[in-house]
Amino acid sequence: MDQEERLDYLVEKFKEDSAKYRNMAVPGSREDRRTMLRALMNIRMPGEMREEVLQIQDEYLQERAKEKGVVTLSDIPTVSAALKSSHRHGDKISIWQGDITRLKTGAIVNAANSQMLGCFVPMHTCIDNCIHTFAGVQLRSECNRYMNRMRKKYGKNYEEPTGEAFLTDGYNLPARYVIHTVGPIVETRVRDRNRNDLRKCYESIMECCVEHDIRSVAFCCISTGVFHFPNEEASQIAVDTVSEFLDHHGPFFDRVIFNVYKDSDKEIYEELF
Repeated sequence: MDQEERLDYLVEKFKEDSAKYRNMAVPGSREDRRTMLRALMNIRMPGEMREEVLQIQDEYLQERAKEKGVVTLSDIPTVSAALKSSHRHGDKISIWQGDITRLKTGAIVNAANSQMLGCFVPMHTCIDNCIHTFAGVQLRSECNRYMNRMRKKYGKNYEEPTGEAFLTDGYNLPARYVIHTVGPIVETRVRDRNRNDLRKCYESIMECCVEHDIRSVAFCCISTGVFHFPNEEASQIAVDTVSEFLDHHGPFFDRVIFNVYKDSDKEIYEELF
């Protein structure tokens, strides 16, 4: 089965899996069919799917990863090399601009919401949507199993607390693991509790790496965007917190990457080094 056949197969199987969209017409162009498949994956509630369908999904997503281009640590210079930075951990820290789902690191960080099931909005541009899409539907199922365990322990209204770190498999992503964290939401202005919660996100993720022997991690810009934490202050907290952690655990880490998507965020991070 080639990639076009996998795409056609998966569109039909995910349509069958959705009572609401079972009879939706399939578009002709490859790009439109890719969009349709992603949208069907985005809206799918967690649950079992036949093994043969998951196998084809995995083959399809792994081929998509190759098409997009897998980026390894050797492809990304440190800030010492790229910026001639004299930062005390400049040989372990990198800034990389692009799609985080291309990175072959020990872990990538997902900015999750408190329900921890990913983004259900079809084709939404948030990182939560992107990571769940290219990991595959198994990621949502694993997150759901975790939330069910937490609700049995803490009650049916349990939501993941801000600042914690939850580790899952990376499934079809180049990264081995995904570390999910719920960042603080800024409502009117940044308060001390927001700053402390954001620091805790970075600390919890670094501690998770040490605990699980993850030597390289790529951070997204936690709590910026729809969570409204100002980008400049968020990046300062990120760099300060990671640097302080490396002061005590530097030999453990091979690389810490600050992943950015916008030019403006890249400039902000570069100015900090």
